[in-house]
Amino acid sequence: MTAQRDYETFEAGDVTLQSGTIFPALKLAYKTFGTLNPAKSNVILYPTSFSAQHADTEWLIRPGGVLDPERYFIIIPNLFGNGLSSSPSNSGAPFPQFTYHDAIAVQHRLLTERFGITKLALVYGWSMGGMQAYHWAALYPDMVGRAAVVCGSARCAPYNHVFLEGVKAALTADPAFRDGRFVEKPVAGFRAMGRVYAGWAMSHTFYRDEVWREAGFTSLEDYLVRAWDSTFARRDADDLLAQIGIWRNGDISRCRIFDGNLDRALAAIKAHVLLMPGATDRYFDVRDNEAELGKLVNAKSAVLHPIPSLHGHRAGNPVNNPRDQAFIKAEIAELLSR
Repeated sequence: MTAQRDYETFEAGDVTLQSGTIFPALKLAYKTFGTLNPAKSNVILYPTSFSAQHADTEWLIRPGGVLDPERYFIIIPNLFGNGLSSSPSNSGAPFPQFTYHDAIAVQHRLLTERFGITKLALVYGWSMGGMQAYHWAALYPDMVGRAAVVCGSARCAPYNHVFLEGVKAALTADPAFRDGRFVEKPVAGFRAMGRVYAGWAMSHTFYRDEVWREAGFTSLEDYLVRAWDSTFARRDADDLLAQIGIWRNGDISRCRIFDGNLDRALAAIKAHVLLMPGATDRYFDVRDNEAELGKLVNAKSAVLHPIPSLHGHRAGNPVNNPRDQAFIKAEIAELLSR
């Protein structure tokens, strides 16, 4: 018996991607929360992060939570390559290279064609979702009122690129990867990918001070086994590679409008912007947001408030971390009050 799905699908039709490739019958999976008000002015867009599907990120949507469905109409669009929207696992091969620009273009169609939405109270995103929030603010400056970039950046920095190369190399070293695709589930590759990710995702102090014990792990190996070894095994390996490609090539200026000029792309942003990196994030480094902040010259306001956490990149998605949750909730409440 097939389980009833908890999301809807926007049928985008045949879509010409930024690369020029035509993708037939493109599908965008999404889920909504709350009620759209008559003025259609209470909309929050909340794009998904790497490997995540909407169910993985909707934990912060609750009455009185970071994103409150009693006040706002919240839409989670699933990023291409996550297994719900068009992905290698549910589309015919070969799967073309997608970009954030492709994703935002189809999300824009979803908002305008299905809901008649022309204004966004907030675009909120963590990690790859944060990069999408940045793209939204630059590409649709008159539509986005506020942008919260949580552990994200305007483009994938060289150091971030190196991190992704390590993750990709670990996954594709599995013998199941042949001729550019996986012929079966890469069990060893998933474990290796998790171990590489564990070293980058959390901070030096997180490991030095054994902060993992606070979550009930009995040893470092216990933490690695239970928290990381199977983290990515729930996803299709070719889907993960597709999203690594989107992430690695992320750059708000890499389009016809800005012609690769990042300063011009940042200057196009008019929204209230909150840059909220993790203070100990190792691949979305605070210094990248610091450099971007001074170039947001036309934003209504732009602030940089790092999350004071030892949880590295995971500080931006603190599912079981009340301290970081409280910090993010307070920052978003302040942003929404502007």
